Formats: sequence, structure tokens, C-alpha cells
Amino acid sequence: MRRTTLVTAMATGVALVLTACGGGGSSSSGSDTGEVTFWDTSGPNESPVFKKIAEDCATKGGYKVKVETQAFDGALNNYKTAAQGGQGPDVFRAEVAWVPQLAKLGLVEDLSDTDLAKDTSDFLEAPLGSTKYEGKTYAVPQVTDSLALLYNKKKLADAGVEPPKTWDELKAAAAKLGGEKAFFLNNDAYYALPFIYGEGGDLVDASAKKIVVNSAQNVKALETAKGLLDSKAATTALDATNSYSNMQAAFSSGEAAMVINGPWAVADYLKGAAFTDKSNLGIAPVPGPSAGKGSAPVGGHDYVIRKATKAKQSSIKFIQCMASVESQAAIAKELGLLPSRKSAYQNADVKANAVVAAFEPVTKVAHERPWIPEGGELFDPLKISYADFLAGKKDAKAALDDVAKAYKDKVVPEYSIG
Repeated sequence: MRRTTLVTAMATGVALVLTACGGGGSSSSGSDTGEVTFWDTSGPNESPVFKKIAEDCATKGGYKVKVETQAFDGALNNYKTAAQGGQGPDVFRAEVAWVPQLAKLGLVEDLSDTDLAKDTSDFLEAPLGSTKYEGKTYAVPQVTDSLALLYNKKKLADAGVEPPKTWDELKAAAAKLGGEKAFFLNNDAYYALPFIYGEGGDLVDASAKKIVVNSAQNVKALETAKGLLDSKAATTALDATNSYSNMQAAFSSGEAAMVINGPWAVADYLKGAAFTDKSNLGIAPVPGPSAGKGSAPVGGHDYVIRKATKAKQSSIKFIQCMASVESQAAIAKELGLLPSRKSAYQNADVKANAVVAAFEPVTKVAHERPWIPEGGELFDPLKISYADFLAGKKDAKAALDDVAKAYKDKVVPEYSIG
């Protein structure tokens, strides 16, 4: 997923394994060790399922696998440190924004000439884009995700309102849903993207090497978000530290009628008092400035192979199995995570999963993020300014100008502003 407050939330409870396993070596050529060390960066709800599938793949493939969990929050830095020393896993579950960075640093294998890159037509276009860097393939999609409007069906039904398709509809519905209790607005940067993409904005234009975060569209987008607070149609925690956890608690308990979040949050919501009846959880595309204009970012995870692994061929076989339709269907069935393969959505078990079925149309309109090495670094400056803006400390233009300056000074100095 993303280098934001959300990262910390997802990482909670996952054991941090600091040992650098998998073997070193200066060349990926030569004999294959036949043992794959896999660093799994998923959360505690997911890791047991990934471990079982990984072990089944190894049994079927005739190699060994060692699955080690890495806390998501520290996984990227741990991987870079290990790989730079010729150590670390053979296969790494990387957030989509990490792939171009690791490729630029030379810490993952170029897979362009391997079987993993030969036929990618079954993968969804947006997650497949995250596997490329400078025209070469460095990864294989594992799961994809995006953000959707999650809502309490009973609350909306009792109030006589439909899931809003526009932000104005959300405002109108709020009067019947308890005002501020209608919607919890997370003030984190990633959650600003549905407002930005809905208005046709973006953070940077990678092809033109321009910083566009302070565009007129984005000013309007942020003002739309704050308009929900100002009109008492939404509430937020204001401080970035507690916004995500407060949102989770408010929606799980039934205090908030609607939130915007991704499929990774569903397992936790279903443990809440408001969703003891699982069918009470509704999922719809994010609202937009007008009907059909809603758009949310592409997220998800990819498999990469460490540069200079001594188990390259076994790692290729491992990823082929882990990214197969069969494996993706099992992950979707057990966890409600979204397949990155088109044909997996035709699987009977996948179709029967209500969460996946509800998110499938969301993935089709998901907005690609800038697949640049600095992609993960775009969020921290935006997070600070977005929270300040929602708290009333700055106006939208000043807040976004600050973000643009931070991008120019620290993230993409070679880009021009505007």
C-alpha cells in the first residue's frame, strides 16, 4: 500500500524479523540452491494464508521455502540494508511504490527476459504498470487494491438515503444521518487522492517532469474535502497521528455511517459491533464532483526477486505459483483481497466473495499513481499540509504551494513547478 499513516496502521502486530536470510552471493548465475526465502510484509490477518500458499507452492514445485514476516513499516529499509550487503530474502513482497525505487537502486532482478514477463496479458493494466521501470520488468503483481466508500447499510436504510455518488449527495444525506456522524474524513495524504483524482488533478506529471500538486484542480479538491467538515457533514481527528485509528473505531462501532477505505480494512471492521452481521457492510465507488467522476488510487503489492540471489530459478517458479490464478483465487476467497489477474475474477469462489465482488468495479476505474522511484516520498509533504489545511491553519493554495516547494527541494528537484 502506501508510505503514509496507513502504513503504520497496517503494520501493527506483525513480528519484525531482522535476520538477513536467503544467502548472499555476487552473481545470480550458476547453480540454484533450491531454497527460497520469502519476506512476507502482510498483516496478521493475512500472513497465515500467504504462508500456507507459499508452502503448498514449494511442495508442488520441488523446492523449499522459508517464509519470514516483516513488519510493513520497516520492511523497505530492512530490505535495502540487507540487499546492499548481498543478503536478504530471495523474494520480497513489495508495495507497488517501492518497485521503481528498488529497480533504480539495482537491488532487484530485471525479469524482462524471464518467463515471468513473457505473457502478462491476464494482469489488470493498472497494477501491471507498477512492475515496470524504464521499459523493463522488475516485478509481478500479487494483489491490487483501491479505496471505496464503505457504509453501514442499516444506518443508511433507516435514514432513507442511498450511498452517495457525489460529494454534494453526501452533504445532503448528512442531515438525515446525524450531521458530522455521517462521514469520518481521514486527514492522511493517501485519502486526499480521491478528491484530487476526482477533480482531474495529480501530484506530479512524470512524463513532463512537472510538479502539479498545487494546480487549480487540486485547490478545488481540497476545498471540497474541507467543505464536508465546514458543513457539518463529516468529522475528522485533525491530528495525523490518530486520524486513521479514530476512523476505524468510529466506523466499527457504528458511530460513523460512512468512511473511505480499502479491502485491507474489512477484516477489522467485521470484528466491530456494527458489523456482527457481515451483510451490514456496504461497499460502493468513492463519490466524485459529479456522478461517475469518482476515482481512487491504485495500491497493492508486487513480488520482486533480490539482485544476485542464489535461488533465481526457484524464485521464478515460486512467483509463478504465488501469482497464479489458483493462488490469487485462494487469497481472494480467504482474505477478500483483490486479484491482479483478470481471469481470477471469473473463479466461482472469487465471485462468491462479497467484498471482492464489490471492489471489482472500483479497480476498473482506479487511477494509476506516478510509477517513479520517488513515488513513495510524495506523501509525507502532502500529509502535513493536508492535515494543516483541514485544521484551518492554512488555505488550500498556500498548503499546496508548500507541498510543491517540498517536492522541488527534497523529492524531485529536477522537476519544474507547474
